[in-house]
Amino acid sequence: MTPGHRVSDTHAVGLLRRMLEIPSPSYGEAALATFLVDAMAELGFDTHIDETGNAIGEIRRGSGPTVMLLGHLDTVPGDLPVRSEGGRLYGCGAVDAKGPLAAMICAAASATGLRGRVIVAGVVEEETPGSRGATAIRERHRPPDALVVGEPSGWSSVVLGYKGKADLRYRVQRSSVHPTHPDPKAAELVVRAWPALLDALGPGTGHTRFDQPGATLTSITGELTSAEAELSVRTPIGFDLAALLAELRRRLPEGELTVVNSVAACRVGRTDPVVRALVHGIRQQRGRPVMKVKTATSDMNTLAEAWSGVPMATYGPGDSKLDHTPDEHINLADYTRGIQVLRAAVEQLGAPGAIAPPARLRLISGKDVR
Repeated sequence: MTPGHRVSDTHAVGLLRRMLEIPSPSYGEAALATFLVDAMAELGFDTHIDETGNAIGEIRRGSGPTVMLLGHLDTVPGDLPVRSEGGRLYGCGAVDAKGPLAAMICAAASATGLRGRVIVAGVVEEETPGSRGATAIRERHRPPDALVVGEPSGWSSVVLGYKGKADLRYRVQRSSVHPTHPDPKAAELVVRAWPALLDALGPGTGHTRFDQPGATLTSITGELTSAEAELSVRTPIGFDLAALLAELRRRLPEGELTVVNSVAACRVGRTDPVVRALVHGIRQQRGRPVMKVKTATSDMNTLAEAWSGVPMATYGPGDSKLDHTPDEHINLADYTRGIQVLRAAVEQLGAPGAIAPPARLRLISGKDVR
């Protein structure tokens, strides 16, 4: 492929198919990272794999802003055969999130109108509590002038924000006693954590609204002397995690409650420069832009905590309802449209004055609480 030319649809589909054919569950992304640095080099990128295992590609096209496109390499575990059928491409990660990442690579290579620098980062371990790949990017890279995070939004939609998340662990240790002893056993105490959490969060708790917390009982194990529960709380803007932890510890005095990981909620406004650039790209493809917020979390949360002044949004072709399912697939027409949306957005962000901050809104709640 000659650098500086549009990536053909055939090449773009072939790239995504090859990515799907390389298994990359969390902690096992090395083979995909190696493939991608070679594939990006063929498209004109300067490439390397960083110390964390992230695949990085960069193209410079003169002086101007730096636009970063960041998606993740890893998938949840699964063995979904790769196949094409009826204009759809099936495979583990087709939607979450190899499709968006492949679209970013093709768009960056094709964005010949950009006067500046474009960086594509394929990061590791997004599907894990620590988001180690994105955390390394925010710690080691200078903040870009604009950021697009690659997750399935649907080709004509832009994600403005995500709930935060707190992963909690409640552990109880008790002395060995006969099962008929009247004192409560470890397992009996641990099962109280779930109703205590729901009661502490109060009415309206659930995963259907962006402005309310939602709880999940992730796992529970144990027996008479040792037991443990893992719980996850999706947190809205302005949520007081410290107050929740204090209340839970009051209700659950017998054991140890710890925060395994936490990340704050984030949201940008409709006038954010990245949102406007993506809307521009969607309209160029004759789409009607839709703005969304999500009740899950993504690497946008991780990056927004440190890069609160950077214009950003999340975008990517694919239906997020297919995430982590046996039917995961991407509509190839939507995939190629998504490439053109991203290409137009990258070029728009390089236009003079495009990133001059208007009255944009970023709301980030809470801090890391232990």
